[in-house]
Order: sequence, then C-alpha cells, then structure tokens
Amino acid sequence: MNIHEYQAKELLREEGLPVLRGKPAFCVEEAVAAWEELAAPEELAAPLVVVKAQIHAGGRGAGYFKSDAGKGEAGKGGAGKGGVRLCRSQDEVRQAAESMLGHVLVTKQTGKGGKLVSRLYIEEGAAIERELYLSLLVDRSKASVAVIASASGGMDIEEVALKTPERIVQTHIGVDGFKAWQARKIAFALGLQKEKNSVKEFARLLQKLVVLFRKRDVALVEINPLVVRPDGTLLVMDAKMTFDDNALFRQQDLESLRDEGEEEPSEREANAVGLSYIKLEGDIACMVNGAGLAMATMDIVQHFGGEPANFLDVGGGADKERVETAFGIILKDKAVKAILVNIFGGIMRCDVIAEGIVAAAQSLDVHVPLVVRLQGTNFEQGKEILARSQLNLTTAETLSEAAQKAVAAARQH
Repeated sequence: MNIHEYQAKELLREEGLPVLRGKPAFCVEEAVAAWEELAAPEELAAPLVVVKAQIHAGGRGAGYFKSDAGKGEAGKGGAGKGGVRLCRSQDEVRQAAESMLGHVLVTKQTGKGGKLVSRLYIEEGAAIERELYLSLLVDRSKASVAVIASASGGMDIEEVALKTPERIVQTHIGVDGFKAWQARKIAFALGLQKEKNSVKEFARLLQKLVVLFRKRDVALVEINPLVVRPDGTLLVMDAKMTFDDNALFRQQDLESLRDEGEEEPSEREANAVGLSYIKLEGDIACMVNGAGLAMATMDIVQHFGGEPANFLDVGGGADKERVETAFGIILKDKAVKAILVNIFGGIMRCDVIAEGIVAAAQSLDVHVPLVVRLQGTNFEQGKEILARSQLNLTTAETLSEAAQKAVAAARQH
C-alpha cells in the first residue's frame, strides 16, 4: 500500500525525524489559508512556501500537466509548471492550486495517462546547502533490509546507479540489528564529516528510520532529498513510503491513509475479493493459479512476442465463483484481445476451474479468444467439462503451446 508524501511525513514526525511544517489542501481556499500560516520561516529573507501535487508517483517536479499541453508548456516541468512549485505570494499559491487541483499530472512514473491531482501539500520553505539520497527497502535476495544512500540527492537514483555507481553506498541490516558504526560509515561516505555535528545527527536519524521501518511493516521508505541546511542540520525534504500489504492486519490504523482514488479500480475490486491482480499495458490477459506460475506465464507470453495485460493469481483455493469473478475483472479491460488460462491443479482441482470458465462464459460476454491449458489434479475431468460446454475456446497441452496460441489469437482479433 502506498501513501502520500504528507502522510509519510506525519509518520516520520511521530518518530522524531526532522520534517518541515506543512498542511494538506483539498481545495484552493485551503491552499491559500496555508500560506498565511507557513510563509515566514525565520531562516529565509522572504516569504516562501512549496506547493506540491500529491499523487502516488515520483518525478512530480519535472512532470507536466495535460491542461498545459496546448500552451507550449508541456514537458517543461520545473518550479514553474511541474507538480512542485515555489510560491512567494498568496496570489502565486492561488494560481498554483488552481492549475493543479482537478488536472492530470504526467511524470515519467505515471505513463502517458498521468494521474489526476485531487490534493496538495503546502510546505514551508527552507534554506538548502546540499541534497542527499537515503532509502530503506526489503532486499529479498539477501533476506534483509538494505540501506541505500548517495551524495547525489534530488536526482533519479536509477540514473545515478547507471552512470555513477560509485556515488551510491549500500549496507544491510543483519539479524543482530542495525549498528551505530554502520550509520557513521554511511555518513562519512556522504561527506557529512564536513559539517559540524552532521555525522551524529545522521546516525540518530537513520536509527530512528530503522525503528519506524520495522515497527510499521514498511516495504520501502525513500527520502529524496535529505537536505543539509547551511547550519549543518538535516531535514527530510521529500518522503515516499510503501507498506507490506500482507502485514496490514497488524497496522489497521494505516488503512485510513489509503487513497482509493489513486488505485486502479480493477485492482481495488480484485483486492476486495482476495484476488491478486495488477493491470499492465498489454493485450493478452492471463489467469493463473500461483504467483510463480503467473510470472512464468507472463514471461513466456513475452518470449513469443505478446504483451501481458495483467498479473492475475486466483490462488490455490479458488472456487467456481472466484474464477467467474476473475473473468469479470479481466473483461473490463478494453485493451484485452485474448485470454490465456493456465492452471496447474494441486490443491486446486482442474474440474472446478473448468466449471468456473463455463459459468463465466455463460453469464458474461466473453467476446475475445480464450485459450485454456489445464494440468494436474482432475485435468481429464476438466477437459471433458470444457468439451461438453461447446464453448468457442482453444485448448493446449503445454505452456509454450498455450502462449503461442494466445499471441496468435490476439494478433488476429
């Protein structure tokens, strides 16, 4: 589960991390009112606030609004036209809020469709000496939490890793916990020994972040940038936080932070009935039981020149109704040109899946080619059920055969 920047900062503030004052705004007047409260930090010579569009995507400052596309402004981004704007007067705040709220922001992470901005975060300004990058994330390959930092803050960390990998420092939190010497080592690698007391402050900040990460079942926390102020103190300038969905039963208070408007409607519908579904950009829908088999199915579809339209794991204990629901979600995607059902019956029985397929075809308008591969428990009974149904579908014995037939069908549809 993702949350917005202002929500992440509130959680960071609760743990004692250095965060600027800010207020969320859901309408223009709330943004203007926030100016009055936040515009005069003591360290700045002139009033300043930052107006930030709140969407679940990065690259907001360098993005552009679709409403500016016909004005010669699309793609310029920056402090003037992107989703992060510096405002030095009440009028500038009003103009920024009016041009953001209710408009679609496009960034390199949203894709061409962009995301509708329905809320803003108004934050006080601050003097900046330099910018760093800091993140914690689950490293499944090492079964531990990785700490990643860089002196190149405020930039695309993937680009930094590609072009200047020597500027990235990484360590892992062992089973015996995170040690103070690890934090100090990272601080020195970032050059924080140049600023008075910054090494100690960074070590305290990082250790608090580790506590929050574990306590809240965080999957990713990214601070970009982590700012060094002129006096050497540190400040969290931007924050992204993602939580492990499987642990939300332990974090029930976080459910109130969910912004359903940011979620794909089909993904939200699937989640409500216990289906693992992620919408993708392709045109071949995949319905599979088991996450590993689903990934393999998507890979082999791409191997034969197709593009999967989704990841869909119906799970090991799916019944006929669950399969029918899955078909309904798939068919709502207008980009789908073919459906590939790949089931290996272990706990799940192939005859149950076949009954679900027949029920779905009879109750729903399955208007695209359907390719079905059944193997495992009761697969012969499943094939008989499909044959008796007289449905217009294609069967396959192997996964390769099924993928090739699905790709061919999508191209002809």
